[in-house]
Order: sequence, then C-alpha cells, then structure tokens
Amino acid sequence: MKLTLDLTDAAVLLELGSRLERRRIDANLTQADLAEQAGVSKRTVERIEAGHSTDFRLLLRTLRTLKLFDGLERLVPDLPQSPMALLKQNGRQRKRVGHSPRGTTTRSVQATARPWKWAE
Repeated sequence: MKLTLDLTDAAVLLELGSRLERRRIDANLTQADLAEQAGVSKRTVERIEAGHSTDFRLLLRTLRTLKLFDGLERLVPDLPQSPMALLKQNGRQRKRVGHSPRGTTTRSVQATARPWKWAE
C-alpha cells in the first residue's frame, strides 16, 4: 500500500507496522530477538507491528536495530536557511513566526469571518 495523505493515522501506523514486521522477518529475527537487541520489550515490538501508537524513542531504537535509521534523514531532511534570509537577518537564524500586522488577516479567517450584528 502506498502511503498517501488520504489515509487515516491508524491506516498509516498499520502499514508501517506491517513493513517493519516484514523487515524483521527478512532479518531473520524473532520479535523477542529484535526487542532484546533494540533494548525494548517484546510487547513494544508487538505493538509497533500491530500499528499501535508507541513512544518515539522506542521506535528509533527499533529502526536502528533493523538498520533503517538512515531513512529518517529522508523523512525530515535538514533545510538550511536561505543565504538571502540570513543576510536580511544579519546572520541570525530565524527562530519563530511573527504575527501579521494589525488590520490584515489570513485567507482562512477572511473566508469564515462574518459581519457583526446586534442580536435582536
């Protein structure tokens, strides 16, 4: 199954769990073996493979043991700030998002805003 935006979170977790289970089996590891090598409980491996939510640290340990950790770099690649943006900010990196100037609204707010009326 291809992971798309149309899938629910539960469906994505189930598919990822299934993929990890196939990787574990291809690595010729039992759930207990994987759990021991990753430093997690067997129940954690069972939960991941069943598509249940788990602590992210435990998932990282499992990915590291299955030699899938490098895939995280492709998942959320580092995005350096553009040179022009750094020049405008005197070499400082942007750390937060500011508010819009007063009197301007975002498109979604404009679409849902209604004129105010006295209730009668």
